[in-house]
Amino acid sequence: MSVPDRSPQSADLGVLTGLRSGKRSYYPAYVRSTERLEHTVEALDGISRALVRTAEGPRALVEAVVRTAAEHLQARWLLLAVADGALRAARPRFLLYADDVLIDDATRLPAEVRGHLEILRTRPWEAATAVGGDGCVRAAMTLDEEPVGGIAARPGAGVEVADTDLAILRVLANQAAVALHNTYLFHAATTLRGRTEELSEAAERQARDLAARNAELAETQARLLDAMQRQALDDERHRIARELHDSVSQYVLSAGMAMEVCRAELEGLGGEAADIAGRLADAKDLNRQAVERLRAAIYALHHTSHEPPGPLPVMLERLSTVHLTTALDVRVRVEGTPVPLPPRAEQSVLRLTGEALFNSATHGRAGRALVRLRYLPDAVVLCVSDDGIGDPAHLRRVLQLSRETDLSGRHRGLANMLARAEELGGRLTIRRSGMGGILLRVDMPLPVRLDDVDRETADDH
Repeated sequence: MSVPDRSPQSADLGVLTGLRSGKRSYYPAYVRSTERLEHTVEALDGISRALVRTAEGPRALVEAVVRTAAEHLQARWLLLAVADGALRAARPRFLLYADDVLIDDATRLPAEVRGHLEILRTRPWEAATAVGGDGCVRAAMTLDEEPVGGIAARPGAGVEVADTDLAILRVLANQAAVALHNTYLFHAATTLRGRTEELSEAAERQARDLAARNAELAETQARLLDAMQRQALDDERHRIARELHDSVSQYVLSAGMAMEVCRAELEGLGGEAADIAGRLADAKDLNRQAVERLRAAIYALHHTSHEPPGPLPVMLERLSTVHLTTALDVRVRVEGTPVPLPPRAEQSVLRLTGEALFNSATHGRAGRALVRLRYLPDAVVLCVSDDGIGDPAHLRRVLQLSRETDLSGRHRGLANMLARAEELGGRLTIRRSGMGGILLRVDMPLPVRLDDVDRETADDH
C-alpha cells in the first residue's frame, strides 16, 4: 500500500496543475489542468506585452492590463481603479472595460460597477476578498505592501475562477501599480531632461553673451587705458604751459618793458647814450621774438596729443619730450624685462614721473634729468634724478610737514607723489643724486597692489 506524497512541493504542484488524487478522475483532471496551464501562459504573455508598453504612457499600460485581465477571465466587464490619495500622478484614476469598450467617465458607469469603484477607491484593502457572494472577483493592487487600488470583474458565464486566476489578477494588479509608478518616474525624468536641455541651451547662450560682453569690456578697458595715457601726457603739457604762461612769459614781458623804459630814457640823453639805446632796441626785438616763441610753445602744449598708446617705457619716453620747452634735458633708461602693470598703476607711475620732472625743472632749476625704470623679479623701481639745486633733507622735512599740517596747497606735489607710491603698495625715498641734485626713488613690489579708492591729486605750482 503506497503512502500519498504530502510534501509542500507536491501540494504546490497540485495547486498549479489542478491535479488531485484518485485514479478514476486522473485523466479528466489532467486535461483541465493542461487547459488551465495554457490559459495561464497566454495570460502571462499578455502581462509581458502590457508591461513593455510603459514608455507609451500610463493610459496605454492601463488599457493593456484591463484587456489582458478581461480576456483571461472572459469577463463581461473588468474595472481597474487607483485608490484616493495613492499614486497621485497616475492617470487615468480608473478604467472600465466592457463589451470591448473602455470607459473612464464616472457618469457612464453601470450601477453594478459603481459600488465596486467605491470600494477600490476608498477601501482598497477589501479588494483582497477574492470571489464575492455576487459572483464578482476582486484582487488588491499593492505597492510596497500597501494597498493602492485593485481590480474588480464579473467573469463570463460558465467560467470557473480558480486560485491561479486570482493569482494572475493579483500579478496584473501589482505590476500595474509598479508600472504606473515607473511610468510617472519615466515621464518626470523625461520632463526634467527636457528642462535640463533648455537650461543648458540658456546657459550656453548666456555664456556666449558673457563672452561678447567680456570682449566689449576688454575693448573698453583698452580704450580707457589709451585715454588715461594720453591724459597723463596732456596734463603734463598743460602744467608746463601754465608755468610758462604764469611765470616765464611774465618775466620775459617784464624784461622787455624795462628795456623799453631804459631805451626811451637813453635816447633822451643823446650822444653815447643814444648809441646804447639803439642796441637796446635790438635786445627788445630779441625779447619780442622770445615772447612769440613762448606763446607758440604754450599754444602747442595746450593742444591734446595724438600719439598712439604704448607700454609704460614708451610712454615715459614721450613724457620726456614734453619738457623740451623748459630746457630740461630728460633721458629715460629701462632695465630688465618690462612687465605689464594694471592700467591704473601705469597711470600713477606716469603722473608720479611727471610730478618729479616738473619739480626738477621748476623748483630745482635742473638742466638734466634721468628717469630710470628697473624691472626686477619681485619689484619695479622708478628713479628720477636731476642736477638741480634741491636739498634732499629740506624736501624730506617739507614732506613730513605736509603730512602733518595743511600747507594751503604749497608743496602738495611731494605729498601727492607719496600718496601715489602708497597706492601702489610701494615706498618713496628722497636722497642726494649722483648728478648733484635730487634723487626720488619709488619701490613697487610685484604684483602691484592698488587701493580701491580713486584719488584726485592737486598739481604743485
